[in-house]
Amino acid sequence: MPDPIQITQLTPLSKSSSKTAPHPTAEDPLRKAAIDLEASFLTEMLKSAGLGKSREGFGSGGAGEDQFSSFLVRAQAEQIAKAGGIGLAESLYHALKETQNDNP
Repeated sequence: MPDPIQITQLTPLSKSSSKTAPHPTAEDPLRKAAIDLEASFLTEMLKSAGLGKSREGFGSGGAGEDQFSSFLVRAQAEQIAKAGGIGLAESLYHALKETQNDNP
């Protein structure tokens, strides 16, 4: 029977992928556009999932909660996208980069 895998033998995906290719900087306009688009997509998905809906009854935020909940959902979606998100930004970035390289 083979030896069980030791936790020290595992390498996180983010560390192993950074060895194979240099990670583009966040200042790259294509990267920023891709992250912004993923954040917009995530905002709509979070709204569809019910995040940001006002609560009723005791402890509800009232009119202020209704007014500012969209800002909170957008901020959460931006943080998710900046942290790696669902991989949409990465796919978009590579597609945009290929398009840019094809058109001199």
